[in-house]
Amino acid sequence: MNKLIVSTSPHIHHKEDTASIMRQVILALIPAGIAGVWIFGLRALSIILAGVVSAVIFEWLIQKARGVKITVLDASAILTGLLLSYSLPSTVPLWLPVVGSFVAIVIVKQAFGGLGRNIFNPALAGRAFLLAAWPSYMTVFAKPFDAITSATPLGLLKEGKAAELAQLHLSYSDLFFGLRGGCIGEVCILALLAGAIYLLARGIISYHAPLAFILTLGLFSWVFGQARFFSGDFIFAVLSGGLILGAFFMATDYVTTPLTTKGHFIFGLGCGLIAFVIRKWGGYPEGVSYSILIMNAVVPLIDRYILPKRFGIK
Repeated sequence: MNKLIVSTSPHIHHKEDTASIMRQVILALIPAGIAGVWIFGLRALSIILAGVVSAVIFEWLIQKARGVKITVLDASAILTGLLLSYSLPSTVPLWLPVVGSFVAIVIVKQAFGGLGRNIFNPALAGRAFLLAAWPSYMTVFAKPFDAITSATPLGLLKEGKAAELAQLHLSYSDLFFGLRGGCIGEVCILALLAGAIYLLARGIISYHAPLAFILTLGLFSWVFGQARFFSGDFIFAVLSGGLILGAFFMATDYVTTPLTTKGHFIFGLGCGLIAFVIRKWGGYPEGVSYSILIMNAVVPLIDRYILPKRFGIK
């Protein structure tokens, strides 16, 4: 008796599902959120809650309106709201993360058909919209443990205020532990790396895109910068902006990144190069968000030319 069963793919199933993966990424992001609230105060917590709750509500409403299955329990909307909130300053009004969540969920995600069909990273697209629409809110940052507003280290460098940056006497440890101006979830590198190590250990993400992203941006910053003014400092370039948050938690998104290991590496290289160009010659001090969004648009081309050949095909 022939017991061979022929069926359509996939033939190998993994115990991890979408909800499980989303929950693990959220868990990995919790340390960065706790650090952000500790550094910037309860105002940061209210922004995080506004972003997450509004993202879940918008997901439920749009799926209800479309007459499709309600999937808010897969935690993808929570993750989108969390990443969006982490990429905002703690000084923004509470309605801003709500608007950002609307753009991220309704326009960028659900308008394309929902999770798995969106072209761009929803959280980053929502942040890009907010930065274009309300730059006055998005470019004002609070000092750590203080209500006084201040520019970020990259912002001071971009404005040609290297002398003022030097007067801050920022050490690598200050940058590593988040004692600088910046967005809520990007400043504490220690907390972000703890979450990234967890995801790498669990096999949720791979190191190829983050490593290529970080090394490319750091290397170009070192080669083309001036060390005495920080811009030629590899470590400063890596620790002073949103690179770690973007590299490990946004450039590793399953939907909007390439399918292969080689594709991930190319994606990271492109992100690092574009982010450096924006930092060096662009109008914004930080280019991580836009670099990932631009490379999201290139993913179909990467997949087209990097996909492995089928067995038996020369």
